[in-house]
Amino acid sequence: MIVLDENILGEVVVKGLQTWYKGKVASINEFRSDTVVKDDAVPTLLRTVKQPTFLTTNVSDYWGKMPAHPAYCIICFNLPNERILEIPRLLRMVLRFAEFKTKAARMGRIIQIKHHRIEYYSVDSKSTFMLNWPAM
Repeated sequence: MIVLDENILGEVVVKGLQTWYKGKVASINEFRSDTVVKDDAVPTLLRTVKQPTFLTTNVSDYWGKMPAHPAYCIICFNLPNERILEIPRLLRMVLRFAEFKTKAARMGRIIQIKHHRIEYYSVDSKSTFMLNWPAM
């Protein structure tokens, strides 16, 4: 399951993901529709579903601040709002890396997608790992 933060919702993004991702694409707001979902509640909500990959552009509130957990993956796209339509293409590129190709490989990792590299940390290590990739 791919779960979208409220800052990247949009029919174009959802449809872009659904053209190649065969699982469910949902909004974090669907998990608690009667209230606003604060950033600190996201990890708890993610643990209520099986192996979600959460996508956000809110790097400053997630990267380095949220703990990695074996039940979910968080991917932070370091993109301005006017580039959110690129997320389906960029995610597909990211998921081609062996480190993130399967749900099992992604779980327990917090990933940041930057211009020329991917950084991630995991529940298994206190280190931050870096992978080079083509410019976004």
